[in-house]
Amino acid sequence: MNILFLGDVVGRAGRVAVCNNLLKIKSLYQIDFTIVNCDNASGGFGISRNAEQELIKAGADVLTGGDHIWDQREVLTFINQSKKLLRPHNFPNSTPGVGYRVFETANSQRILVIHLLGQVFIKYNVNCPFEVAENIVKNHPLKKQVDAIFVDFHAEATSEKMAMGKFLDGKVSAVVGSHTHIPTNDCHIMAQQTAYQTDAGMCGDFDSVIGMDKNVPLQMFIHKRKFDKMEPAKGEATICGCVVEIDNKTGLAQKIFPLKINGILGEQIL
Repeated sequence: MNILFLGDVVGRAGRVAVCNNLLKIKSLYQIDFTIVNCDNASGGFGISRNAEQELIKAGADVLTGGDHIWDQREVLTFINQSKKLLRPHNFPNSTPGVGYRVFETANSQRILVIHLLGQVFIKYNVNCPFEVAENIVKNHPLKKQVDAIFVDFHAEATSEKMAMGKFLDGKVSAVVGSHTHIPTNDCHIMAQQTAYQTDAGMCGDFDSVIGMDKNVPLQMFIHKRKFDKMEPAKGEATICGCVVEIDNKTGLAQKIFPLKINGILGEQIL
């Protein structure tokens, strides 16, 4: 099984890049299942109903959010009904939506996608992601109830992401980080055959400050105050993510490699 994960989609530039290229990427790498992080898909903050539908129609099998999941207020009108949008599962139980779900591929393979939010340097005081992950995996053991388990850990601290990787090594197929928008050069298979990357990066314009038009962040860093509203950068986006190859017999990873396509970081042009 080949799983594609795309990092945080940022604004219109990111959506256009993903929507225009996703089917070609899936064909090129013989992808069986696609996960797209959409935490910044609408105006750089959260996701609207239109953006959700746009990414699903483009070929995303599931969308994960993050700390900006509630920024578009309309998300509350559709997150409970959506079967393909996950919010971090370690929010309180009273929170709308769900943070994990078992999906079925076209080949009838069952994949559990778990979405978690970190605690370090994150504005929300969420439940312990390690305890939550352990409970979910315990109730959905690999190769007994599901054929693969993919974890999108939306966190700020690289140490917390790496710790989650070690914690779940051998219990899940892959742990890949999102949130910081910068692709890390550490794709590897851990000791117990779980694929890992600290951060998949973003699908957005890298002539920016983490996807946002560079002028406003520069004002904030230089003058210590914000003069204008943050807006996503509008240049050509780079599509960043990774592909994980799963052993169908064990549910563990055989290979993981990064993707950087088009834009100013692009190593491959589609």
